[in-house]
Amino acid sequence: MKILKEHYPQFFSGIASGLLVAIGGTVLLSVENRTVGAVLFTVALLSICLMDLYLYTGKIGFVAESFSKKTVAELSFGLFGNFLGATLTGLIMRYARPTLIEKAAQSCTAKLSEGILRAFVLGCFCGMLMYAAVKIYREKGSVWGIVFCIPVFILSGFEHSIADMFYFAIAGMINAEYVGFIVAVVFGNSIGAVLLAALWRLKRGGGSRGE
Repeated sequence: MKILKEHYPQFFSGIASGLLVAIGGTVLLSVENRTVGAVLFTVALLSICLMDLYLYTGKIGFVAESFSKKTVAELSFGLFGNFLGATLTGLIMRYARPTLIEKAAQSCTAKLSEGILRAFVLGCFCGMLMYAAVKIYREKGSVWGIVFCIPVFILSGFEHSIADMFYFAIAGMINAEYVGFIVAVVFGNSIGAVLLAALWRLKRGGGSRGE
């Protein structure tokens, strides 16, 4: 129980982040114009960053900058919190917004048809954009990275693991196939974010202007 006490801030903060991502997913499913929905989805990461909440996909890239056993534990508790927040909100919206179920189910069916490897690859590119968005916010104090990176990953069809947890929950498609898909996307998000972070560090080591 000691480790739970040490990391309950990440856990509960993670739940809040999962809930906010689910709200972003709800608006994306609710509007007819996907571009408008993609832009409005930014409310999730904007709120998370400004409220200093814990979102796995926004944190994992920074493991490449500072790795420790404590970091791994924080990521684990944060991810579990994200899962609970996104999934529970999805189940609530399944009851409160039944008109969204069919659209979510169609989207999730299409996602599963991609296959595990493609889901992993699409997750990698989403992870890169998530890291870039949060990095720009941290380094420059600017929200422009969020405002552009989030719509880009959505309109490009890249996969975001926490958002997908919400979509599958509202669709009522939580099963063994779902688990494999989500695991692939989580790994993809992780590898993509860490890869871009590592390249950024190499760039910093080679010159501050990257010339």
